[in-house]
Amino acid sequence: MRETEESKTEVAAIWSHALPFAVWLALMVVPGLPPAWNYALRTVVCLVLFMRLCPSRWYVHLQIRNLPLAFVVGVAVFAVWVLPESSWVGRWPALQDFYFRWAVLPLGKMPEPLTVFPYAPEVCGWPLALIRLGGSALVIAAIEEFFWRGLAYRWLIGKEFTKIDLGTLRWPILLAVSVCFGLEHDRWMAGIFAGLAYGLLVIRTRDIWSAVIAHVVTNLLLGLYVLAVGAYGFW
Repeated sequence: MRETEESKTEVAAIWSHALPFAVWLALMVVPGLPPAWNYALRTVVCLVLFMRLCPSRWYVHLQIRNLPLAFVVGVAVFAVWVLPESSWVGRWPALQDFYFRWAVLPLGKMPEPLTVFPYAPEVCGWPLALIRLGGSALVIAAIEEFFWRGLAYRWLIGKEFTKIDLGTLRWPILLAVSVCFGLEHDRWMAGIFAGLAYGLLVIRTRDIWSAVIAHVVTNLLLGLYVLAVGAYGFW
């Protein structure tokens, strides 16, 4: 009887970690919705689902002592994401061209200049632009951390993943999960760096919330940067 109850609990834990992320991906292909409205739909639906399933119940509360390190990691990932495409790196055209060709998907091609800006406030309106910012910084950041660092990494270590200590380091698995996380983004190389940074942060602190906060900081800074300078290629 006890084994059955533990099995049910483990299944519930898997679903609570995986379903919000799966629904987010599924809603990306809903036809007929403009991008800004699609993002708003994903944000609202997945926020409600995340709160209802509450994967955080399998973790201790945020440890305040980890906030400074989480903030530093979040800022560092933001810098790695943005600097290669900045005018500062643009002073070395060959280096920047190499980055665009091989560190941004699809490989081997220079990105096409943007001609449509679906998330620009003047196109979709400020309410939807702010929902885009909030959804990126507060919703998908948390959903991804509970999926990739909370579930995927530990499940690959042991199927009863809730029993795996958050501080367990397995380099091959950490690299594999970070690569998968990186390939989820068009800036795949920066994404792999982000995955490693967030993963090592969880392992270092044994606190899933430290990675959530770091990811929130990264996405919030990136969103503010996009809105401030009009760099909508990052969105």
